[in-house]
Amino acid sequence: MNLSEKNRRKKIVKQEKKRKKRKENRVEELERKTEEKMIQKKELRRKIKEKLSFTTEKYRKEADRKITESVLELNEYKSADCVFCYVSTEKEIDTFSILQDILQSGKHLGVPKCTGKGIMNVYEIHSLQELYPGAYGILEPKEDPERLIQPEAIDFAFIPCISCDRSGRRLGHGGGYYDRYLEKTHCVKAALCREELLVDEIPVEEHDLRMDLVISEKGCYKM
Repeated sequence: MNLSEKNRRKKIVKQEKKRKKRKENRVEELERKTEEKMIQKKELRRKIKEKLSFTTEKYRKEADRKITESVLELNEYKSADCVFCYVSTEKEIDTFSILQDILQSGKHLGVPKCTGKGIMNVYEIHSLQELYPGAYGILEPKEDPERLIQPEAIDFAFIPCISCDRSGRRLGHGGGYYDRYLEKTHCVKAALCREELLVDEIPVEEHDLRMDLVISEKGCYKM
């Protein structure tokens, strides 16, 4: 092997080492940013939950009433045949009037059921009496293969949140249930959030999905 060939090979090895190092640096930087986002989200959840605890029952009920009124006037909702809607817990936007309207209007109503860690399915119900306490005490439908709704069949989805910003970025509880499920849908996604709990910007990660609509008591923010 002559000297020029040796030098060429050394150069190739050196370049490969540099490429490998750059790749490692990019991975480390991505991991660092992901960890920072997770810390930011955790702190924001704490702040929003604290802020929620200081809101009055009167404000929450009035905000929820106005949000429901806005929801029922949405053209995207009116034209939907199959609607996904979460069943609200005590501190979330009250969705029971929305659930009733979906049923009374003759639409197909799908509600979520947690079936494993980070895994959620959606089942059709015909009455709120078909809901039973499930994971975390949340009302859920029974697991019935004949009532399973496929993600691509959903036209419109109401999504819970801890907070949102006005650009459609959503802060959930951190379990990833909704993001994993919604990435398989092609529907209009609407987050319900009281105006007092909206923030200027939600820290997001690569897997976080943006909402198409954010609905508060002040109206609908469309992306």
